[in-house]
Amino acid sequence: MGEGMQNYYLAVDIGASSGRHILGHLEDGKMQLEEIYRFENGMKKQDGKLLWDVEHLFAEICNGMKKCRECGKIPVSMAIDTWAVDYVLLDGNDGVLGDTYGYRDSRTAGMDEKVYEIIPEKELYARTGIQKQMFNTIYQLMAVKQQTPELLERAETFLMLPDYFQFLLTGVKASEYTNATSTQLVNPSDKQWDRDLIARLGYPEGIFMPLNMPGTKVENLKSEIQKEVGFDCEVVMCASHDTASAVMATPSDEAAPLYISSGTWSLMGVESETAHCDEKSRLANFTNEGGYEYRFRYLKNIMGLWMIQSVRHETGDSYSFAQLCEMAEENKAFPSRVDVNDDCFLAPQNMTEEIKAYCTRSGQPCPETLGEVVAVVYQSLAECYGRTVKELEANTGKVYDSIHIIGGGSNAEYLNQLTADAAQKKVYAGPGEATAVGNLMAQMIRNGELESLADARKCVMKSFEIKIFNNKEA
Repeated sequence: MGEGMQNYYLAVDIGASSGRHILGHLEDGKMQLEEIYRFENGMKKQDGKLLWDVEHLFAEICNGMKKCRECGKIPVSMAIDTWAVDYVLLDGNDGVLGDTYGYRDSRTAGMDEKVYEIIPEKELYARTGIQKQMFNTIYQLMAVKQQTPELLERAETFLMLPDYFQFLLTGVKASEYTNATSTQLVNPSDKQWDRDLIARLGYPEGIFMPLNMPGTKVENLKSEIQKEVGFDCEVVMCASHDTASAVMATPSDEAAPLYISSGTWSLMGVESETAHCDEKSRLANFTNEGGYEYRFRYLKNIMGLWMIQSVRHETGDSYSFAQLCEMAEENKAFPSRVDVNDDCFLAPQNMTEEIKAYCTRSGQPCPETLGEVVAVVYQSLAECYGRTVKELEANTGKVYDSIHIIGGGSNAEYLNQLTADAAQKKVYAGPGEATAVGNLMAQMIRNGELESLADARKCVMKSFEIKIFNNKEA
């Protein structure tokens, strides 16, 4: 970069429903964001399977990079984050083996029992600290072993999706730590693959590569990608699990703030220097996912805005989220509640009907109107957050006076207020683009423009509007 020119950084943030390319730079000590490209994403139904179209996703990554050239803002580095648990297996010629499954696919049904025949559930949690979810990679790989074992026999390399996309950009295969922990195959003590566990499960141990921390350089773009996008830059690892990046962007100077990373999923928890692998945490279904600088994200996965997104889709997207919130407010007296974490809501044929069926099954009034349905979801979510706060406080021995809601869901003002009331805490909402901000923070820290995580969080506090919601019940 010439003197007086900005250092631009590119965050490629791919979520389960859409992806975006965001350019960031620092100006007068504040982070400036510019979304230059956005594209659709989603699991495709094919022959009864739910799959990701990784070729399409990679083409979109390159399309967004071309926009940097078009607008004359060439990044010094870029990094990619996605959701967790999903992966590819590569053969000896670096071709993808088999299908690239989405985590909502049902092939993992019964695979928990196959795993527990080898290692009991209690021992597995004590060993990894990762909560049981049927889509965890440990169960996905057991499904491969049971259903298509020849793929594991032919596999040479295992890569989580961000690692795979970075390999396509650079030609270098490398694995990043935060996303790897979601597999339930990483040891929280030495922060590397638990190779003994992998061997016991009968997975090929040689396909797993050493884990690297966010801020590690992968390589520069390979020549054919440079030709295609029109520039070269460094490819750097961010905290490639999108939640790990989002949590980095929590605008707080507290040592361990309480947060909800709110989007399709709601991830509610705190940062911890050690993993809580005790039985109390297992029974409460808390997880210890890896974070930036080896800070564990001690959190609970809550179904989140997926339920509202699904209900909205079932109306043909006829209503905005703001309109749905208004309807929920008008129907707030409707008494029924659902367990938002029930597996029946993971991938139902029809979310609206599933919510009605749950209420009927549990002997509650069945919501008839759209307003009643969304009221049930919003109230149930807020009450789940309230209960989770109490569990967190009991398990950590600490009382929190506020909650930071970060990510896209921080814009849901109605839910923010319900959360403040249900949890009886002050709620700070924002930034909405927390994942991209965290992705950029890792790059800026690596390049020396921000000194540390604490310095970067102060920058976030200065850079973005944070809305406050007070507990009306107080």
